[in-house]
Amino acid sequence: MNFEPSAVARDHLERLHAFMEECVHPAEAEYAEDRLARGPHDHTVPPVVEELKTEARSRGLWNLFLPAISGLSHVDYAQLAEVMGRSPVLAPEACNCAAPDTGNMELLHLFATEEQRQRWLQPLMDGSIRSAFAMTEPDVASSDATNVATRIERDGDEYVLHGCKWWISGAADERCQLFIVLGQTNPTAERHQRHSMILVSRGTAGMTIGRSQPVFGFQDQPGHCEVSFDGARLPASNLLGTDGGGFAMAQARLGPGRVHHAMRTIGMAERALELMCRRANDRIAFGRPLAEQGVVRRTVAECRLAIDQVRQLVLRTAWLLDYGDASSARHEIAEIKIAAPRVAVMVLDEAIQLHGAAGLGDTTPLAGLWAHARSLRIADGPDAVHLDQLGRWELRRWA
Repeated sequence: MNFEPSAVARDHLERLHAFMEECVHPAEAEYAEDRLARGPHDHTVPPVVEELKTEARSRGLWNLFLPAISGLSHVDYAQLAEVMGRSPVLAPEACNCAAPDTGNMELLHLFATEEQRQRWLQPLMDGSIRSAFAMTEPDVASSDATNVATRIERDGDEYVLHGCKWWISGAADERCQLFIVLGQTNPTAERHQRHSMILVSRGTAGMTIGRSQPVFGFQDQPGHCEVSFDGARLPASNLLGTDGGGFAMAQARLGPGRVHHAMRTIGMAERALELMCRRANDRIAFGRPLAEQGVVRRTVAECRLAIDQVRQLVLRTAWLLDYGDASSARHEIAEIKIAAPRVAVMVLDEAIQLHGAAGLGDTTPLAGLWAHARSLRIADGPDAVHLDQLGRWELRRWA
């Protein structure tokens, strides 16, 4: 098992580190000031994002997530994702590697018709539009995807949609032109064959994009919206993949995506640890630097142990995806979904604690990063669901 990045990945890593230091981190303040000036409910993208996208593309740091396009392995890309995770709002989008677009592009790459690829995949790959994945619903426990109740009903040469989604990331941004919607087409079929995916364009009659919900008080620029469908009609050619194949496609989408999420959270944890150490070395309390306090050194050591351990687990999962598929690595995918956000939240919490009052506001990125990391313990399924699955699998080995 070898986690050493390839020569191509090493070159990308060198250029990505330079891009982060020269362009992304300096742009964070400008991005924050623009968002503050517009107010939290204005979801217009600050101009600096498009400037960063142009710069990233000129440096060859574009669409790195898709092995068939980039030539990078999952292990290679995982290490790039960690670097981008140090600035999770700006860096992934700058490199056209942001969720949920990456997962949606993977779906389209795997399952779309040629016409669908031309209409939606190519603009996404070009970064000229964005997209959303509409699965979660307010009225059912969406952590069990078979609960999803939105109806996609065949009517001649069309499908008709009825239902309500919420927490649809990206939907408040006008650049979000494509919604991949998961719903029931075969309610009486076997439980894993009831659902399908359909491609919905923004502005479709019968589709309403409602309020964007804040995450721990933070209103993200792309938003997390309620989206309802009241008799929205779509041509049958908008069906993605096969009728009844929605659940299987959703699972295929989640495997690599969870590796990406996990490595970005490790990047967030690394940045928090760096800020913690800088603060400990510079801050004087009780007559000496915090770094000379035994309790602080112990905290720093615990954080370093936790980050290094979870990184190895995620890289191992990426390696398994390189030499198998999502189904062969399902145990490890569940493990990293639990472990990586937990570690990031712990490290960020300790960094906030060490910063005192400064860690609570916007003078450091810590509070925003904490909210982002904590939300990942719920996104794509809460910890409890994955723990239950892991426990079942482990017990079965000894039954």
